[in-house]
Amino acid sequence: TRVLVSSAEKLLAECGRSVDEIDVYVPHQANIRIMDHAARKLGIPTEKMVVNVDRYGNTSSGSIPLALADAVDDGRVRDGALVLMTGMGAGLTWGSSLIEWTERGKIAA
Repeated sequence: TRVLVSSAEKLLAECGRSVDEIDVYVPHQANIRIMDHAARKLGIPTEKMVVNVDRYGNTSSGSIPLALADAVDDGRVRDGALVLMTGMGAGLTWGSSLIEWTERGKIAA
């Protein structure tokens, strides 16, 4: 869990953004305890976190794109939303990504 938090904190600092600006948090859907712990440590309210591990289980490398697609379909990710994604995998792999969402078909400048 520490790598999810430290990776996200480093990314936000490098991008000059704060956790308060995050509209949607999409963590790797490993298990709810890890996800809750990371969100709590980052200071992200649970209502901003996308959770679908209860429906699909841990889908490994597909968990973040699947959760993001669910959030888009549910209307949680809207034009201009700042989306933080954090992931970890087998061995020593982890990372974070920060995107500003644009409408489908719209090209960001």
